[in-house]
Amino acid sequence: MNIKNIAIIAHVDHGKTTLVDKIMHHCKLFRENESTGDLILDNNDLERERGITIVSKNVSVVYKDTKINIIDTPGHADFGGEVERVLNMADGVLLLVDAFEGPMPQTRFVLQKALDLGLKPCVVINKVDKPNCTPDEVHEKVFDLMFELGAEEWQLDFPAVYGSALNNWMSESPDEKTENIEPLLDMVLEHVESPKIQEGTTQMLITSLDFSSYTGRIAIGRLHRGVLKENMPVSLVKRDGSVTKTRIKELHTFEGVGRRKVEEIQPGDICAIVGLEGFEIGDTVADIENPEGLKSIAIDEPTMSMLFTINDSPFFGKDGKFVTSRHIKDRLTKELEKNLALRVEETDSADKFNVFGRGVMHLSVLIETMRREGYELQIGQPQVIIKEIDGVKCEPIEELTIDLPESISGKAVEMVTMRKGEMLSMEGKGERMTIQFLIPSRGIIGLRNQLMTATAGEAIMAHRFKEFQPLKGDIPQRQNGSLVSMEKGKAIPYSIDKLQDRGKFFVDPGEEIYEGQVIGENSRSDDMTVNITKTKKLSNVRSSGADDKAKIVPAKKFSLEEALEYIQKDEYVEVTPSFLRIRKIYLKEVDRKRYKII
Repeated sequence: MNIKNIAIIAHVDHGKTTLVDKIMHHCKLFRENESTGDLILDNNDLERERGITIVSKNVSVVYKDTKINIIDTPGHADFGGEVERVLNMADGVLLLVDAFEGPMPQTRFVLQKALDLGLKPCVVINKVDKPNCTPDEVHEKVFDLMFELGAEEWQLDFPAVYGSALNNWMSESPDEKTENIEPLLDMVLEHVESPKIQEGTTQMLITSLDFSSYTGRIAIGRLHRGVLKENMPVSLVKRDGSVTKTRIKELHTFEGVGRRKVEEIQPGDICAIVGLEGFEIGDTVADIENPEGLKSIAIDEPTMSMLFTINDSPFFGKDGKFVTSRHIKDRLTKELEKNLALRVEETDSADKFNVFGRGVMHLSVLIETMRREGYELQIGQPQVIIKEIDGVKCEPIEELTIDLPESISGKAVEMVTMRKGEMLSMEGKGERMTIQFLIPSRGIIGLRNQLMTATAGEAIMAHRFKEFQPLKGDIPQRQNGSLVSMEKGKAIPYSIDKLQDRGKFFVDPGEEIYEGQVIGENSRSDDMTVNITKTKKLSNVRSSGADDKAKIVPAKKFSLEEALEYIQKDEYVEVTPSFLRIRKIYLKEVDRKRYKII
């Protein structure tokens, strides 16, 4: 059977996973009466809640006697490690672009990776049913972008289809509405080359991992040449060139959303191997007699680090199942196996680990996953990685794009320039503005919160790592200090009511709090210790009706990312399965004064 391997790449929210849904339905993967829901491949809870793809998935369909292996990739630059790996399995890419927004920062990021690997792009201009969209202009912008990224002539001669994945139609012209997405699949058959099979011994690069509690770790990759058979002895060529011998127990090929066990794999097909021992992503499965390694996968450097430590607050162990440093260490080691862009370093304390990743989003997904598995831990303030290049201290610089209504664009420009951002371009689209900046990664931490408040939630922000540049100087941190609890106990409505003019509170009445917990934001720049566990002194002198009713403003609740971006150097975020709390590193006020963290 003919095989085509394609990866679907695009910016966040441009419709990749929706398109895969429609392809699966068109190729009759499900029974007529089967209810599958939307976004079939976004199958873990975090992906469904956030509406983004985090881990790439494989699915295969058969169309006109051709097997098409489709790889759905994440669109967010923080998961770039995931995209770089899986593009190695593809022979062509479907580049999805929103007909209204055009190419966005992450489009550029993933497209660069695909062009560098010499893949043929096929362009899909999606969402042409949106009002005010400009499909023809977007087509030109995609061409300009490819030219800018150094695409070769055969890559610039790309085919394109227009349509709406949500409404289940694709066509060669934006004005002709068709009945289904066949034009897209025909384009794949016509323009994406079948895998080139070279002569020689067996070679397969392991580009992805899966785990089964029954069979252990499963290696996934595309067979470049030779054949693989069940129970066949093979060599593993490691990244450093060393060779180990092992044996394949079972072979699986992708079929529909699942996998099917087979006895033999043909070159060019994507498969999963059960039974290999001690492999890593980037190793080559090679011939037992004459092992030849393939070029390993190069992964971009991490740009941000956070301190992970055990939960030692007064409430530790009340909520989570795994609370010791051994639990946290084992879990981080396990994550390293499949999360390529992650690094973990031990510190001089056995309870603390420095974890390096691609950005706040990348690390917060790991923390959120651990939290749901029953872990309790504390996280320090995100720090960017400072490198020394030719004797000069350099920091990561990102390209930031903000899309917001024109009337409030001045406020956004002012906020970004205060954080050492430089404006590159400003472009109007109807009533909205798209502004591009170069900004240090340090400046992005905490910016989303402020921007959302200043623009009443209207701003859309996207950024991607560009390069390391010399340090840009000081960046103003959070202006307001914290309200810190003085006592352990229950938050009392009467006390909160009396202290409301001091700032905003993060805790609700009746919530359990402890000494040293950050319970609110001070309206001034310094920290203030307050007692909200005090009840009203009741005596029998007052008349019963003379009390004022307590009117309390609802507490401000942070998401995990917001909390990480909000905290200062002397604070931790305490993460447990049910609670997110912000606390001071030193809980007692005496200690905070003694060991002041500057």
